[in-house]
Amino acid sequence: MDTVLHVALGADLLGVFFFAVSGSLLAARKGFDLVGSLLLASLASLGGGVARDLILNVPPAAFTNPVYLVPPLLATVLVYFVFSRVERGMRVLVVFDAGGLALFCITGTLKALDAGLHPVSAALLGVTTAVGGGLLRDVVANEVPQLFDPRDIYALPAMLGSVVVTVLYLTGTFTLVTGTVAASLVFSLRVLAWRYGWHAPLAVRTPDARSPGVGGGR
Repeated sequence: MDTVLHVALGADLLGVFFFAVSGSLLAARKGFDLVGSLLLASLASLGGGVARDLILNVPPAAFTNPVYLVPPLLATVLVYFVFSRVERGMRVLVVFDAGGLALFCITGTLKALDAGLHPVSAALLGVTTAVGGGLLRDVVANEVPQLFDPRDIYALPAMLGSVVVTVLYLTGTFTLVTGTVAASLVFSLRVLAWRYGWHAPLAVRTPDARSPGVGGGR
């Protein structure tokens, strides 16, 4: 395996770990037991990648490479021991979720491009990879999915990252440095949007634009 593949695998596993931590943190906040925490961590961290690979008609990496099962286990153990010492709000969860979102939109887009997909389709698949696990996590935990929260933006940072990576790939300028910059951009936008309440326009125009209400999406 050459250096590029090592870097891609490392980024993918790091994204799996970040999303797994977000899943275990949500399980802890909801009062799940240890098994529930592991299952929610696995669903959050592997769901997007499995969906991506099934769309690409290749065996899901989560089922062909056992190393992908390690990050959810580590995340579950980590949250079990440290959760009582961290803030029980959304802050830590959002940070880890943003890290997974940033990495998965890049690795998902790259894998789709390497598979020969049209650039537009590859970017869309990168977004699917990034948001899929978080969507499954929230639905299973009976939470309003962050993807559809009108008070926040979730898919837009992933879209931006996927488009940037696609352009870098097609122009031959995608490197470890430019990829890191793209991931940092996605991460920063996601966290800042949550911190300052940035949100996209609602599906319909309302008299009071300051009151998102229920519904909407991005």
